[in-house]
Amino acid sequence: MFATVSPKFNSNLNNIPNDLFSAIKQLKKELNAVILAHYYQDSDIQDIADYIGDSLGLSQKAANTNADVIVFAGVHFMAETAKILNPDKLVLLPDLAAGCSLADSCPPQEFKAFKEAHPNHLVVSYINCTAEIKAMSDIICTSSNAVKIIEQIPEDRPIIFAPDKNLGRYVMEQTGRDLVLWQGSCIVHETFSEKKIVQLQVEHPKAEVIAHPECEPPVLRHANYVGSTTALLKYCQASNSKEFIIATEPGIIHQMEKAAPDKHFIPAPAMNNCACNECPYMRLNTLEKLYLAMKNKTPEIILPEDIRVAALKPIQRMLEMS
Repeated sequence: MFATVSPKFNSNLNNIPNDLFSAIKQLKKELNAVILAHYYQDSDIQDIADYIGDSLGLSQKAANTNADVIVFAGVHFMAETAKILNPDKLVLLPDLAAGCSLADSCPPQEFKAFKEAHPNHLVVSYINCTAEIKAMSDIICTSSNAVKIIEQIPEDRPIIFAPDKNLGRYVMEQTGRDLVLWQGSCIVHETFSEKKIVQLQVEHPKAEVIAHPECEPPVLRHANYVGSTTALLKYCQASNSKEFIIATEPGIIHQMEKAAPDKHFIPAPAMNNCACNECPYMRLNTLEKLYLAMKNKTPEIILPEDIRVAALKPIQRMLEMS
């Protein structure tokens, strides 16, 4: 199997090989590179990656890699995390415009003022935030370990949770803790239609609804299971059900189908008749851009050293507490 380049793309770029899988594998050897990909990436990128995972798994892999070059097929904050953990390695992101609506919903200057308005609060930030926000945090968490981390904090310690209000609300329900929530959110996980999910349940009465905790509360109320992308993948494999309605970015379905080919996975629909359940930022990365990033050793992730050092401490605390 090999990926081909569309004529339109080929007309704009020179020297793109037709067999991109082989070309990327060759570059990986030459550079001593590792390709890390998030579950929400295009299926071709998932198939060429050395490791596919959620934010926690990707952070752990980035922290322990022996590669000289990290090619991060994900979004900007993920590649920043890899650079924070690996200051002496070359970290490449196929498209620098691959940002994150959730990270963008928490501007550093506004968050600084928010933090100052809540003195003596411990700041726990979801990893889906910029390096600047991480640098202002005490502990980083992911959707995989947020509940576990909050449960380790003394009950008398007030906590700011940023930037995702939906994940924060879910953590409050699971732990019984009172958190001060920054009002950020993900555009993808806010688009799922409760009405359309209910309609799908009527059409597929034996299907289980599984959802990411970034989803809105009305969607989570219909879920048979709530968890991180990795947890959702494992749940599908272990469950006796044969049909699942998936309320998260549909890129994960590629791995679900590979892990459980005898099961049927239905992407939860958005409110409008659009592809809004697909992350537009994740989909900016393509196999062609990944090849060019490795070939040209750019775009490179570069961080100010003071920000990197400050952001490293809360990430290390997360890895220790996980």
